[in-house]
Amino acid sequence: QVQLVESGGGLLQAGGSLRLSCAASGRTFSNYATGWFRQAPGKEREFVSAISKSGANTYYGDSVKGRFTISRDNAKNTVYLQMNSLKPEDTAVYYCAAGSAAAFGPRNPSLYPYWGQGTQVTVSS
Repeated sequence: QVQLVESGGGLLQAGGSLRLSCAASGRTFSNYATGWFRQAPGKEREFVSAISKSGANTYYGDSVKGRFTISRDNAKNTVYLQMNSLKPEDTAVYYCAAGSAAAFGPRNPSLYPYWGQGTQVTVSS
């Protein structure tokens, strides 16, 4: 079992930056690929970014490519999502997820058995 806790969300104006953190506890975190997904009210859950268990491979959704950067520190059992040039359409609850099988399909939420509770990001225009 892996427990995930997100932090770092908040309210800010368009053009600003935030860094989300996902702290893991439980089983060896470095065994799991980790992803970020988001869900806005009335919309489907959307893939944002993912990182392989070693950190060597990263993946991004088209809507965030070039603006967001994912990284991980396995020594601290933490994954980060640096979000720059934020837009109002980035407003959503952001969820961290982990799973070993996700290495074979990082954009597929069904391959992530472990999820955090989410953190709200609100970007005003």
